Amino acid sequence: MIKIAVIDGQGGGIGRQIIEALRRELHWNVEILALGTTSLATAAMMKSGAKEGATGENAIVYSSQRVDYILGSVGIITANAMHGEVTPAMAKAISDSYAKKILIPLSSGNIEIVGVDKSIPLPKIIENAARMISTLIYEEEGERRPERRHIV
Repeated sequence: MIKIAVIDGQGGGIGRQIIEALRRELHWNVEILALGTTSLATAAMMKSGAKEGATGENAIVYSSQRVDYILGSVGIITANAMHGEVTPAMAKAISDSYAKKILIPLSSGNIEIVGVDKSIPLPKIIENAARMISTLIYEEEGERRPERRHIV
């Protein structure tokens, strides 16, 4: 079974949106794990359809080594991002994980990402990330991802 970790902090709003998009996009059995830097973030993500949830540094460090894909904002690989919620140990564990990382290009602290079209709304970016995961999983399984009739 394919395991996907969604990592978020603060109120978990981005993570919630990511999980909802994954649930709409993925049409086979995957396990989505909600990893929150805070219990509030984990709870918000659990409400959107994650199979399991865990909170805090140790949960993120441990779980990031046991999943196939990791999704979250670019801040999850940046020490002290999200107002210090992402610890250096979390950022290192996520960065070092063999999991494929799909990052949402949100500015984090003093980091700006060159080449990102800032006119694209966040929900569209999240939908694109979910679609990317779907395509990667189909390729891994040796199948062609079915085309969607309408792309919003």
